Amino acid sequence: MAKAFASSGDTEAKAETFVELAGGVYALTAEGDPNVGAIEGDDFLVCFEARATPVAARRWLRQLRERTDKPVRYLVLSHYHAVRVLGASAFDAQEIITHERTRELIAERGQADWESEFGRMPRLFEEPDSIPGLTRPTLTFSDRMVIPLGNGRDLVLQYCGRGHTAGDIVAWLPQERILFAGDLVEAQAALYTGDAFHDDWTSSTLDNVAALNAEALVGGRGAVAQGAGAVEAAIAQSRHFLDELRRTVGDVHGKKGTLAEAFQAAHAALVDDFGGWPIFEHCLPFNVQRYWDELDGIDWPRIWTAERDREVWAALQDQ
Repeated sequence: MAKAFASSGDTEAKAETFVELAGGVYALTAEGDPNVGAIEGDDFLVCFEARATPVAARRWLRQLRERTDKPVRYLVLSHYHAVRVLGASAFDAQEIITHERTRELIAERGQADWESEFGRMPRLFEEPDSIPGLTRPTLTFSDRMVIPLGNGRDLVLQYCGRGHTAGDIVAWLPQERILFAGDLVEAQAALYTGDAFHDDWTSSTLDNVAALNAEALVGGRGAVAQGAGAVEAAIAQSRHFLDELRRTVGDVHGKKGTLAEAFQAAHAALVDDFGGWPIFEHCLPFNVQRYWDELDGIDWPRIWTAERDREVWAALQDQ
């Protein structure tokens, strides 16, 4: 029997867990659904990620409002993917911040990505008619941006290099040593690499993330990594996933094999360690296709459309 396309068969709501990581530093995780976070400044909030729709975002905001009534001054989006950004209108933020490359990606492929992700993960798009349109940043930066929080505290937004996309950023609290890593790191959740730069990500980009020496890390999905050892393990797990994907697909490509053979090799190598983790089966066909493209010399990721998604899935996962 063919597997349900991507996450279209995942219809069960996930239990949400609200975590206070330090005074005024919050995260919400949901059993492998996309994580979100918030940081209190003296008289304002910085929110990190926006969820897929305003309705979904408001459910997070209701929980946040049980702790603080400060207005959202900044909404920080780690990258352009629809499930991270299309709920932005719910926050009434004064500014929406992304990397400058993310602004370009939204303009280039935001609509196609919206349609693609809606088809792949329909459960996350609660009341999709509530989405007013594409989310576009009002502030961008290239390398580093500092938001003073008051009382000597700063929030540092940093570009660590090409990885999950061309424009991923992290949010770093140096005083508390807490890192919101977006989808550059996952804690016990499979990586999505369909728009990735695999070689950069597993080397210099993750090296830059690790160099921050965080003592708590909120990844894009999965539980919060608490303690330096858990943070190191999450980064190592993410690197191992990437390295095994690169090794297996690279071997088949180098031997002039087929894309289907590369998928089978990658699946066999990864399934024991990662197969039980969220979105593993969903992601792998798209991951393999993207790295195959890179090996073919296609540096800039091809745009995923709803039609292309189905074609790749049928060619690989429906075997």
